[in-house]
Amino acid sequence: MHTTFSDGWPEPSELVDHAWNAGLDVIAVTDHDTIEGALRAAEHAGRRRGVEVIVGEEISSRNGHIVGLFLERRVRPGMSAAATVHAIHDQGGLAVAVHPFWRTQRRAGAGVVHGVGWLAAELDFDAVEIENATPGLYFFNQLARRLNAGLRSAETGGSDAHILDAVGRAYTEFPGRTRKALRTAIETGKTEAGRRRYRAMGLMRYAAWGLNHERYVAVV
Repeated sequence: MHTTFSDGWPEPSELVDHAWNAGLDVIAVTDHDTIEGALRAAEHAGRRRGVEVIVGEEISSRNGHIVGLFLERRVRPGMSAAATVHAIHDQGGLAVAVHPFWRTQRRAGAGVVHGVGWLAAELDFDAVEIENATPGLYFFNQLARRLNAGLRSAETGGSDAHILDAVGRAYTEFPGRTRKALRTAIETGKTEAGRRRYRAMGLMRYAAWGLNHERYVAVV
């Protein structure tokens, strides 16, 4: 999930409140290359005693995006995928290969947004995301699911939410209702990824976010 601290529309507190109202037990806030939004979200969740927040980061490695969960400090972007996974583990975090086969060219020479591809099978990832709720990723999710069927790593579902409508559209089920229980489930491979359909209005809002994001990328 993303906040205004990277390319998401919701404020951290707004994201936490929406997740609580949606009945979610645990969320991971994983802004791009920063943990500031996650720290703000965790602070807000602590005051309201509702949904629990995992401090995470979607790190831009040289080989693709990698999510670090249960982080204590920011992981520097721009390293190799192998070095990024090592940096996550070095601080006691868990490394997730998110949308591993998604590759889209950005405009204006701003680089490539993508997953780590087959490195998901070669590096020491703790889990593979096999359900990503971003509209249009069905084929890439199927590739990730087939890859993980051979790896038998823990599977995760991530909403990759940049707008509130996306929250909970893909999710990870696990025994328990706490951050600690989720960590144990990932470490023991007892997770199950799922997905819910978008409502028509949610798809329209996501399209609006996408157009705004394209304009932002073109400017930077």
